[in-house]
Amino acid sequence: MFEKLGNFVAKRRKGVFIIFIIGLLVSAGLGSQAFSRFDSGGYSDPSSDSAKVAEYLQDTFDVRNPSLVLAVHTKGGSINDPDVVTSAEELESQIRNDSNTDKVISYWSSGNSPFLKSKDGTSGLMFVYLKTTDFTESDELGGQYQEKYDGTYKNLDVYVSGEAVFANAINGNIQEDLKVAEFISIPLTFLLLLLVFGALVASAMPLVIGVTAIIGTFFVMYLLTLFTDVSIFVLNLTTGLGLGLGIDYALLIVNRFREELAKGLSKESAIVNTMKTAGKTVFYSGLTVVATLISLMFFPLNFLKSMGYAGASVVALAVFGALIPLPALLVMLGEKVNKGRVRRGALIQREDGRWAQVARFVMRKPITVVATSLAILFFFISPIGNAKFGQVDTDQLPATDRAYISSQFIAEQFPGEEGNPIEIIFPNGSAQTAEISAFTKQLSSVSGIARVGEPQAVGNTVRVEAVQLMKPRTPVSEALIEEIRALPSPDGMLVGGVAADYADTQGAIADTLPIVFGWVVLIVLLLLFAFTGSLILPIKAILLNFLSLAATIGVLWWVFGEGNLQSVVGDFIVTGIIDTNMMVLVAIVAFGLSMDYEVFLLSRIKEEHDAGRTNTESVAIGLQKSARIITAAAFILAIVFAAFVTSGVTAIKLLGFGVAFAILLDATLIRALLVPALMRLFGERNWWAPKALKRFQINH
Repeated sequence: MFEKLGNFVAKRRKGVFIIFIIGLLVSAGLGSQAFSRFDSGGYSDPSSDSAKVAEYLQDTFDVRNPSLVLAVHTKGGSINDPDVVTSAEELESQIRNDSNTDKVISYWSSGNSPFLKSKDGTSGLMFVYLKTTDFTESDELGGQYQEKYDGTYKNLDVYVSGEAVFANAINGNIQEDLKVAEFISIPLTFLLLLLVFGALVASAMPLVIGVTAIIGTFFVMYLLTLFTDVSIFVLNLTTGLGLGLGIDYALLIVNRFREELAKGLSKESAIVNTMKTAGKTVFYSGLTVVATLISLMFFPLNFLKSMGYAGASVVALAVFGALIPLPALLVMLGEKVNKGRVRRGALIQREDGRWAQVARFVMRKPITVVATSLAILFFFISPIGNAKFGQVDTDQLPATDRAYISSQFIAEQFPGEEGNPIEIIFPNGSAQTAEISAFTKQLSSVSGIARVGEPQAVGNTVRVEAVQLMKPRTPVSEALIEEIRALPSPDGMLVGGVAADYADTQGAIADTLPIVFGWVVLIVLLLLFAFTGSLILPIKAILLNFLSLAATIGVLWWVFGEGNLQSVVGDFIVTGIIDTNMMVLVAIVAFGLSMDYEVFLLSRIKEEHDAGRTNTESVAIGLQKSARIITAAAFILAIVFAAFVTSGVTAIKLLGFGVAFAILLDATLIRALLVPALMRLFGERNWWAPKALKRFQINH
């Protein structure tokens, strides 16, 4: 198949490349429209009790969360002082008369409700509801209202917070941080490519494919936004994976093409041989990564689904770019791919170079190497026992961000989360009056509940509000929701609100993880067996990957959970938890990329073994021929993701640091030391599989 593809591309190279350029231009034009359509939500399980409560509130009670929450603080005195009341009412009137405002509820317009008054009486809350329900418009308006009203108004200090403001702050930070990350990573990437290839023209090829994969994915994301919500965080994942894997795959193809040319082959024969070897490796490597990233779509949360859509798309497009337009371009260039030589010896391929010497050294003392490597891994894993997981909140923003400052002011000044109450719905409540009364009495005595409101009925449905003392998106509030749901209650009761949404989301992730890990293990076993014809190698690869993953989680907790290394990764707010969604994302991406390098390495080792070499020689020569590319690819990909630590959003820092650490750990400790050591210990048994299964092996 790959030989035929190589012949086809070689013969029709100009036509293939022209069609590719046209498709790229169309994708760039349409894909650029996706940026304004992304959202910063997607952290809820749409099938949960809290989601059902949200539907009842909107459809039955015509209730929705305020888009903005303003804390109006006096510069001296009480919020009931006549001059303060006058200024506050003028501010409220100004906001109400804004063409985008639907309604405003405040301490002053609600009859001096004590629940909207701060504990020291110097601040009052104001809830603003926007007319629009469109996320993109709400996001934009959140920024406009914040710019207009946050700060000083006459004799008042105004702190503007709420969902729309938070969304605008997150989106704005991510888009600005992405520009900084690209400004850092792209020049460094090109310099590394120049060092690896030693020629300007060859060094430009991987960047072309990386950028192509990114542009193509933005086009796919634009199409998806027409049918579903797509998270703003796909920007970072798409850029990181697109640039990194596009470069990885192009490295493999370009390097092999130059090897074949150096043997004296024609450019057509060189590309055919390249496709038969490196092309096949790229295809099955990409297939493994895509299959791993698809598992993110199993989660009910749209945030993780979005990552699955973007991750699978960008990897598939990187593979497409490496197998179709790149070979066409290489055939058109021919020997010109070596133009702009800046380093001698870049094309020389030795069978007994430094990497072969490393492999032979490792295989002379395999037990020592395995023991030492495992000791290092378990050292990294050791902090994992203290890890705690939570969800995104305003704590993800920089401490200097006005949205964070406002949210903190509100949290400190007001004893309960009035803007984020626990909502309890009784669908058949009209027939359960006595039971509801007994339930609310118990509820009011639960530790952590500030107050319980009076039941409200619309038809048969009854609604009860309860205000908790703690912030809603925390493990403490999750425990509170579990306690409330465990109380004796009327049949059919549903508990919702922000705190319940948090609890349901954590539960949905925990329930889905076994399915995800089962899928990943099964698909990797099948693909690696088909690629290698061995049962031992896939099992060994999965076990090593899980060890590497545990080490990454341990280090991430030590850094982001305990607040270490801020001098390296930059300042962030230490919350004592790691974001669950980002941790899942890092785990799946890191696992997929580890399998990517596993296929790179095993492909070259198997090629040597199939040529009749012993297991030891196959490992040494295979490592020699692939390690330079694997190491270069790993360092380039690590740089791309490490650039994300410049972000002001903690979740993006965590993504960048976590993936970069996992990649470097895998390319050094795992691939360079543990893999050759274990292959030496297993010997020829590495290639064992029952004869009945051998027919399912891919012939190389």
